[in-house]
Amino acid sequence: MEKITDWNALWKKLVELRAIDRKKRRESFDEKNLQNPQDPWCGRAQRFHKGVRERWRQKDSSRDFILSRIDADSTVLDIGAGTGAWSILMGRHVRWITAVDPSESMISVMRENLAAENTANVSIIQGEWPDVDVEPHDFSLCSHAMYGCPDFAAFVHGMEKHTRRTCFLLLRAPDNDCIQIEAARHIWGLPFDSTNFVIAYNILIQMGIYANVLIENTGYWKPRVSSDIDTALGRLKREIYLAGMDEHDRFLTDLLRRRLSLQDGVYVWPREVCSALVYWESRQGSGGMDRQ
Repeated sequence: MEKITDWNALWKKLVELRAIDRKKRRESFDEKNLQNPQDPWCGRAQRFHKGVRERWRQKDSSRDFILSRIDADSTVLDIGAGTGAWSILMGRHVRWITAVDPSESMISVMRENLAAENTANVSIIQGEWPDVDVEPHDFSLCSHAMYGCPDFAAFVHGMEKHTRRTCFLLLRAPDNDCIQIEAARHIWGLPFDSTNFVIAYNILIQMGIYANVLIENTGYWKPRVSSDIDTALGRLKREIYLAGMDEHDRFLTDLLRRRLSLQDGVYVWPREVCSALVYWESRQGSGGMDRQ
């Protein structure tokens, strides 16, 4: 009989690989040129905000669904709030929001955005989830901000502990045939390029949480492009935690030449990932037994 996968341990392993890769990349730069080595978003928060604003020009069924579930008298805990896109959106529909984020740079841009939108019903707490002390809220939301937490089960346990009604998670749902997963199968022996929806959902099941799932109905995210194969190789190596290593370069280069398509002078990546909205009624808030 095959051994049952410890999905939370797999999540932790992938987070650790990511952390090692990021450390190597930081060490390859002159630390004097880094504005704040302790805050990876320093100097990048505004660019992140512009990217979110660009993506949000497209309709999104996840946003519509979440707005349909919250109400004017409710409170929301926005975990990993970033530059405040979700807090601003939900702030128009609820009584109060608590936005939590560890990055001083992100929070600085968030404050600017809240002021620009005249959003006055949001309080901000700087800190890493779940190591943050907050009061229970009616709803909790984490949108793509859980990938660096090594203990996903503890992350979810913290959400439930501070949620009276519904917990919402938005996660990457990669295509099973995307380049990153093909590379991961060859190199790591596992069809997981990173922490994502598949691993997270299996962790929830092992925690006794049978959550609902809504796959974004606009389909896969906009295809990426690379100017040349070498640029694509560098990007792929960063995404599967191989920066600074060259032992797999031949395989990865052949993979990219086989899978990328040349269109109008640039290399277009095949479909990669869509977004999955995972939600469930908190067992803490509903009086259910905590089975974590």
